[in-house]
Amino acid sequence: MSDAIEDIEIRLLLEALHQRYHYDFRNYAQASIRRRLKQARQQLGLPSFSAMQEALLHNEAMLPRLLGYLTVQVSDMFRDPSYFQAIREKVIPHLRTYPSLKIWIAGCSGGEELYSFVILFREEGLEDRTIFYATDISQDALETASRGIYSLDRIKGFTENHRLSGGKSSLSDYYTTGYGGAVFDKSLRDRVVFSDHSLVTDAVFSEMHLISCRNVLIYFNRELQDRAVGLFRESLVRGGYLGLGSKENLRFSAHAEGFTDFVRAEKIYQRREG
Repeated sequence: MSDAIEDIEIRLLLEALHQRYHYDFRNYAQASIRRRLKQARQQLGLPSFSAMQEALLHNEAMLPRLLGYLTVQVSDMFRDPSYFQAIREKVIPHLRTYPSLKIWIAGCSGGEELYSFVILFREEGLEDRTIFYATDISQDALETASRGIYSLDRIKGFTENHRLSGGKSSLSDYYTTGYGGAVFDKSLRDRVVFSDHSLVTDAVFSEMHLISCRNVLIYFNRELQDRAVGLFRESLVRGGYLGLGSKENLRFSAHAEGFTDFVRAEKIYQRREG
């Protein structure tokens, strides 16, 4: 089958996904979408993207399976420890000046970054005045995050990242072992709101003091990146902070002038006061 025909099939598949279930991947980076859809087609045993579209339209059970391929993100707790160290040393002192805080983890995936922030805020004495919003377009991802159970073979890496980030306690203080994994304490979820939210189609999400959205924008095309950054800008209080992934920046964004570099090396930006 020619690439031209596959391109047509992929466009029709994404249009069907949008019209049938309101998940919009039409403006995601095409190379990434094509790669993920090919993987899904092979592993689901489907002969073509047209067959995938037919299955999606007529079998609702296909939706979560397909989303699992389109939204898969590999993360770790305290991933890129220097990022969390910068949050701890540079951002937290400013956040202490607020009587209450709202933190948004956009594209929370399996919850690793969410728990990293809750633990950091607990160690810094800010958890009790903070509400954490964890959002993703995948219901399966949100359910994984809400369980807070991770395989034991990942804990060594989590622990080292936590130490390198400037952790003030032992990560083992926050989990017990059971169910074949590490179960993070349910108290870490006491101030967490889990919610389905799409950066592609949904509106402003409350008024935030800090938004962390890492390694999500790299899957969007420029138009969609601008929409997401505009959404973050509108969602932040004046002087609020935005953290992006190591391969992402605001340099070419239509909203670049709305932010200043706060910790340039760690891609942490501050919304301008004006």
